[in-house]
Amino acid sequence: MPPDFIALVAITFVGATVNGALGYGFSSLTVPVALIFYTNRLLNPALVVLEVFLNAHVLWTNRTGIANVWRRVFPIIIGLLPGVAIGTYLLHSVHPGWMKLSTYAVLAPLILVQAAGIRRPIRSERAAGLALGTGVGVLYSVTTISGPPLALMFNNQGYIKLDFRAGLGLVRLAESSLTAAFYLAAGMFTFESMRLIPYILPSIAIGIPLGAYIIRHVPSETFRRLCMSFDAWIVGYGMSRALRELHLVEGSAAYLSLALIGGIDLILLYRFFAKPKA
Repeated sequence: MPPDFIALVAITFVGATVNGALGYGFSSLTVPVALIFYTNRLLNPALVVLEVFLNAHVLWTNRTGIANVWRRVFPIIIGLLPGVAIGTYLLHSVHPGWMKLSTYAVLAPLILVQAAGIRRPIRSERAAGLALGTGVGVLYSVTTISGPPLALMFNNQGYIKLDFRAGLGLVRLAESSLTAAFYLAAGMFTFESMRLIPYILPSIAIGIPLGAYIIRHVPSETFRRLCMSFDAWIVGYGMSRALRELHLVEGSAAYLSLALIGGIDLILLYRFFAKPKA
């Protein structure tokens, strides 16, 4: 098996394990690593197909919370439609190298803000949800990632665990289904993309139940925080590589972005573990 396929199997297994534990995190962990080997145009269609079923599973598992959250997340779902359309166009027309760099540049602050635990409850939740939906639609259709901004919003608004997972399931099933439809219309489901699915599917089948088992024996907040730390370092490394590939920064100076993101994460990680737990 070629090294890029071995890496894909390994990272999708880790991502599926995290998704099984937290209800999100599959793409957030998979994409930053996989983009080192593949372009968004090749990787995204395969992930979107699998995420339709993965998100349906998350929603079904947490279906008892749907009645509590569907009105709250409905504006987000409405906002997805224009966002997914814009994102699909960008993915189809922008240079793959710039798309990689843009992906990392958007992910880095989202991960670090979430790691910092910053919360500012929003009073106009419907208006904010509509704007968030459009932004998430663009982000997801370009990167297949939406967990960090949605988790940030739901945590910020005080969703309890069941409502949090049900809300994520609703929004992510809607965005993955819409994105699959737009990708199909744009002719992005190629043989090269679909041939990645058999390498990813076993990782999901094993990782999801493993994650559900792990979270019953590990503090969920500690597990989530360690996953974000790993993600931050991967994003920093991917951004440094993208800067070099585009010849925006030459030599070892490109890795200053990795040093900056890693340094901020270490400070936040120290604050998290040093803070007395309730």
